[in-house]
Amino acid sequence: MAKAPRKTSATDLKKTLAKIDQQILDLLSKRVDACQKMVQADPGKTIEQQLSSEETELQKLLSSNKTTLKNDSISPVLQEVLSLCRGASRRLRVAYLGPQYSYSHQAAVEKFGTNADYSPVATIAAVFEEIQRNQADFGLVPVENSNDGRVTDTLEMFAKLPTKICGEVKLHIHHQLLAKCNRESIKEVFSKPQALSQCRNWLAKHLPAARPIEMASTAAAAQLAAQKEGAAAIASRAAGINYNLETIASNIEDNPNNITRFAVISHDMGPKTGNDKTALLFQTEHKPGALADAMNIFKKNRLNLTWIESFPVANSPEEYLFFVEMEGHSSELKIRRAISALEKKSLRLEILGSYQKTEPVN
Repeated sequence: MAKAPRKTSATDLKKTLAKIDQQILDLLSKRVDACQKMVQADPGKTIEQQLSSEETELQKLLSSNKTTLKNDSISPVLQEVLSLCRGASRRLRVAYLGPQYSYSHQAAVEKFGTNADYSPVATIAAVFEEIQRNQADFGLVPVENSNDGRVTDTLEMFAKLPTKICGEVKLHIHHQLLAKCNRESIKEVFSKPQALSQCRNWLAKHLPAARPIEMASTAAAAQLAAQKEGAAAIASRAAGINYNLETIASNIEDNPNNITRFAVISHDMGPKTGNDKTALLFQTEHKPGALADAMNIFKKNRLNLTWIESFPVANSPEEYLFFVEMEGHSSELKIRRAISALEKKSLRLEILGSYQKTEPVN
């Protein structure tokens, strides 16, 4: 009678895991070394081109994933591998709307990984100024939210300072109710105005007696909730972990598809990838039909617009700047033709940037 196969012991499994872990470390070391040699072999490649190339390769790798691992689970791990390799050659300097553990910080880490030097600043304007003064390689600013619409401070700065969009991050915003006390003891809920607004219905139903109080940021609200009795914060899970707060309720946003889009800004736009968008800013004459004539240019050139916003011109009542985003890269012929035609009908025209399309991340 044949013997039953010997059952693998816990000791054997530990040895196997240790061997695999060592192989992972060896491969990581080899990848870092290969990336450093690639940077040396192509010194003319811009940081924007390097990031775009990494993003493209990452998407190809995920699209060909035939393992049992889900893309949502392995994407952050692979992003960190890219960040590690990039940081071995040069650590990027990234400015974002702080403080740390805000959603802007979360979006920045999604884009650049943890191997970057992050600089939290107090205002959106300060992010742009960090780029202008060459104190940061990249900045990250919110552009629009699926609930609250455009972010006016960002549009205002695009109109003021010559800055290029080279990328975007679409982040699913999941609000957590954080506190050190139980739900019944909560008397005040702190957060930034947008977060309170996005959880209005949930608060009315589950904490009708609690007083909502506005703060400058969700992270600052979490810090306060850690110090004040009877206080709760609406903030990210990362903020709760950092300030040792309990998650009283998860994902309390009224809209489950609550997404904030962030623009990655620098001195140069992104390279062509074949899956791009281009953003423009323009101003037409203040006369009947001027805007209609301008918008008809996009139709004639078969350009699909993905974003349209208007913004009042400073010190010019009833005059507006228009922000549009279209599918395609500014180097493509039909977009160059459209820009040339639009320039003839505009008092002001600027290409804000071209950048690779992205999908929302959790």
